[in-house]
Amino acid sequence: MALHAEAPQHDPAGVAPGPGDGTGSNEKRWNTGYLVLVGAAAVLALVVLFTPTMEDTTVGLLTIVLAIMLLATGIHVGIAIMAAGALGLWKLAGTSAVAVTLEDVPFASAASWSLSVIPLFILMGIAMGKFALTAKLFSAAEHWLGKLPGGLAVSTNYAGAGLAASSGSTIAITYTLGRTTIPEMIRAGYKPSLATGVVAMSGSLGMLIPPSVVLVIYAGVAETPVGPQLLAALVPGLVTAFAYGLMIMIRCTIDPTLAPRTGRTYTWRARWRSLVDVTPVTFIMVLLIGGMYSGLFTPTEAGAFGAIAAVLLGWLFGPDRSVRFLGRTLAASLRETAAGVASIFLLLMGVHVLTRVVALSGVADVLTDRVTALGLSRVAFLLLLIVVFLILGMFMEGLALILLTVPILMPVLAVYDVDLVWFGVFMIILVELALVTPPIGLLSYIVHRIAQNPDVNLGTRITLSDVFKGTAWFVAVSGGVLVLLVFWPDLALWLPGTSSAE
Repeated sequence: MALHAEAPQHDPAGVAPGPGDGTGSNEKRWNTGYLVLVGAAAVLALVVLFTPTMEDTTVGLLTIVLAIMLLATGIHVGIAIMAAGALGLWKLAGTSAVAVTLEDVPFASAASWSLSVIPLFILMGIAMGKFALTAKLFSAAEHWLGKLPGGLAVSTNYAGAGLAASSGSTIAITYTLGRTTIPEMIRAGYKPSLATGVVAMSGSLGMLIPPSVVLVIYAGVAETPVGPQLLAALVPGLVTAFAYGLMIMIRCTIDPTLAPRTGRTYTWRARWRSLVDVTPVTFIMVLLIGGMYSGLFTPTEAGAFGAIAAVLLGWLFGPDRSVRFLGRTLAASLRETAAGVASIFLLLMGVHVLTRVVALSGVADVLTDRVTALGLSRVAFLLLLIVVFLILGMFMEGLALILLTVPILMPVLAVYDVDLVWFGVFMIILVELALVTPPIGLLSYIVHRIAQNPDVNLGTRITLSDVFKGTAWFVAVSGGVLVLLVFWPDLALWLPGTSSAE
């Protein structure tokens, strides 16, 4: 997948970064790797097709491996998983099972009231970006936090949290912050690793702080209630954002060369004015989260009110209040929403096919028996999962990680009595890390590509290693939050337990 300088207004959900996303000097190596992967996937498919006798569990495992290999070639996640799943299903149950599944799955995957929130959340995020409602969040954060050690980086971090709570679009947040804040930090003398690292990790908060489309997708796969699932992520998301800000201040206090003080001062009048500028965003956040928490709105109704508020407030407080601008911008937002929704539902169709293969092959049962035979405690099992998923995240795109592993792990989680709503938060934090860790690190590649623009880097050389070096500190902090979550599950479960959300 080529990454361009223009910011998309929604996440290209399910598009794994392809082998061609490296730097130019590595293009030949990546092309060779791509051909090797395609060839290996083809050989594996032939093995599954033409080996006459093969145990069901072996078929299931090879189907999962084939899906991973197809993902690594850059094929859309939904198509890769569906193609591998269809092949495995054919081997296990024959042509008629594949035909029935492909007839049934598209409707079964999409015809769900709980998933109707997805297009509404996407429309809300896109509309807020197109009507420029979110553009002043960084400015407001800088007015209030700019005097702190590493103030611009801290402001970027909390602006990212605010954007996450208002749009939930990870890649759009990263583009917005990257184009706006990296030049500000470079101009102020910040080291490139800190300037790019904070942008990448602040963007990843969009997957955790509601509204989060990825959390809704997880809820659809794990069959958890959407409202409690979204609320469960709020407190851990805010704790993570606070921990990032604290880490930045501590580092910049110990090593002032990381982020020299800017010397900018703002009057109290200017600070209060900056809060007025972000009133529309604040209203939408309160409407969305408060409505779900109080039980006044279902998640779908909250998404509908949020989308309507984003369009109307964006028009009233935006740069152009003409009816023509409203119509043109709304039409563009709806077009991008349709594209994003189609991509996401293709993912869900793919995971439904794969789930049937996992169930028929008995892979989940075998995995459950093997894991329980180890005699691990619940805490030891979850800590082991952190290590396993951090390794998998280095080679798999985050959403693929959810779609491939959750159906397999659900029986094991049931044995260990792991709450699936809690596990969704745990899983999303791990997926956040998969977005920045090498060699895949989709957000890291995006930030690096943004930083190659002369208007962004201001003549400063910013390498991919700078980005990965900068994100490493944030990855360590997120690891600490994960451990805290394991030993204190109420960090995620307390809020949905006190709410009236369904």
